[in-house]
Amino acid sequence: MTSVSFEERIGQILQGQTFDASTLRNEARDIAKSISIGRTSAFDLWGVSSEWEFKQQCIKSGSISYHAHIGMGNWQLTEQALSNVYHEAKLNDISVHRAGICLDRRMGLPEEWRARTAAETGPLLEFPEQWQLLGKKTPIQPHMGDFMIGFPSSTINTVQALKAGVTTIGNLSQYFAHEAPGWHDHKVTAVETTRAIALLGEFRERGVMLHSYLEDGYGALFFDCATVAGWAYLEKYIVEDLLKAKLSHCIGGLTSDPIKRAGWVFALDKIHNGECIGSMFYGDTISFTRNFDQNRGMIAEYMLWDIMAQLKCPTGHAVLPLPVTEAIRAPSWQEIIEAQILGNRIEKTARRLVDSVDFTASEEFAETICSQGKRVFNNALDGLHSAGVDIKNPLQMLYVLKQMGPALFEQMFSAGEVDASEVRGHKVIIATDIFAQSMSCYQEYLPMFEDPQFVERVRGKRILLASTDVHEHAIIVLNWLLSGTGAKVDYLGAEADPSKVVARAKEQSMDAILISTHNGMALDYARQLKDKLHTEVVDTPVLFGGILNQKMPDLELPVDVTQELLEIGFHASAKLGLQIGKLLQHKPAPNEADNSS
Repeated sequence: MTSVSFEERIGQILQGQTFDASTLRNEARDIAKSISIGRTSAFDLWGVSSEWEFKQQCIKSGSISYHAHIGMGNWQLTEQALSNVYHEAKLNDISVHRAGICLDRRMGLPEEWRARTAAETGPLLEFPEQWQLLGKKTPIQPHMGDFMIGFPSSTINTVQALKAGVTTIGNLSQYFAHEAPGWHDHKVTAVETTRAIALLGEFRERGVMLHSYLEDGYGALFFDCATVAGWAYLEKYIVEDLLKAKLSHCIGGLTSDPIKRAGWVFALDKIHNGECIGSMFYGDTISFTRNFDQNRGMIAEYMLWDIMAQLKCPTGHAVLPLPVTEAIRAPSWQEIIEAQILGNRIEKTARRLVDSVDFTASEEFAETICSQGKRVFNNALDGLHSAGVDIKNPLQMLYVLKQMGPALFEQMFSAGEVDASEVRGHKVIIATDIFAQSMSCYQEYLPMFEDPQFVERVRGKRILLASTDVHEHAIIVLNWLLSGTGAKVDYLGAEADPSKVVARAKEQSMDAILISTHNGMALDYARQLKDKLHTEVVDTPVLFGGILNQKMPDLELPVDVTQELLEIGFHASAKLGLQIGKLLQHKPAPNEADNSS
């Protein structure tokens, strides 16, 4: 994209919009006057008034804090799971210090929207008493990092969380890459997000922090680690310089290389000028298999490096030993505590080894991505300013950056050498692990997609690709693979609601709809999709792939719904693979699931 066309694109984004950030700051200041930050059982146990204060204590004492992610079918089951984890940890003489509450994505919507939207994995906080008791019953500090800040209900959710004593709230990165289901008013979302961050800024001196999990946003969709680092600098600029809040960065879920995992700890410390107070360092989610024994070995590997990195460069990040079932479904509390016991045992080994380990490669990685990341950051500020963006206006910055998307951002501002043969016009300096894995997956499946019989079936066919939730890499790879077959692919991307899918299918007369799903919403989504297809008289065949399960309100864990999807009349396959070719041969509904690749 030339600079002229980029300026035109920015002009289109800004056209007809006003961005009154000063009013939002004033509103945040007024709201703050009515808020008294609550105390949790964990704060009472630790003798602190914020998680920031607790993390400072950990850094000074050389202690490692532990994080778990918990979210059952409803709030009552989640509370019980937290209690079970705490008591079982105590019996094993270990501590789980904080828990990320895996909320249903509907929490990001206004309350009146939630009942008519497909349920996903995790609980809803529906009543005032649930908020009031949050963090009171069990001395595990709640971390609210999903579907809070970054969505249409940002302000009200933030107020409730602060009153409950939650002092680390997020997730800024979700604002850029996620959507509240069925919600399309991006200006309202930007306004709510800006006001909520400004509200946190009013309590910065009280230890309140804004959490941002880089790989839960554009960091998952950039190709280059240097771009991710540059984005971290940019988030810090918007949050800390423009809105005066304290930013707490998280990374790790899409990074498997131990050199990079340790390197990111060093890098975040540099990005935050030696004053990094991290929320948690997420576990490696991209190396999981369906073999639980292999998963245990992988967890032990990354935990060893994560703990040693904290001992070498303490940033306050809690470490997260993931349950072995992470890749398949939401884990039970028993699986969570099993992982915590494993993690604590590995800490003993890490403390014995750390002084004998050479971290030079990790330190060099950090130096490279930070120096190149600063170039990305400066390129972005200069380029946006030249295109007419007020880079001192946080509301305008947030709005424009979300509308740009990750591909255009990296294409315009990458620090890599210009190379027209590359997908985004620049050589990658250091590839992200998820990009490298996606390329590996592409190479693995390419022979199948080059098979003459397969190509003959799909050539010229109109295929719609969409994901029900935030997991996008499967359809990214499918898009790459299908692009070489002569198929006409319409790519809707992540978090495409059923109405959007059906509208596009009707408009473009699609031959097939491919749906990727992961977050425990397969059946609810499928039913809504079926209803809308019927209403609009669209008979395009549909194939669901991914994690084919559904959250059930009265059960701790999601259940497999493959058979139910078939009964609705959709094709269902854990792996899409050759099912695409079979799907395009005929339109009648299948009568059995196929898990072949």
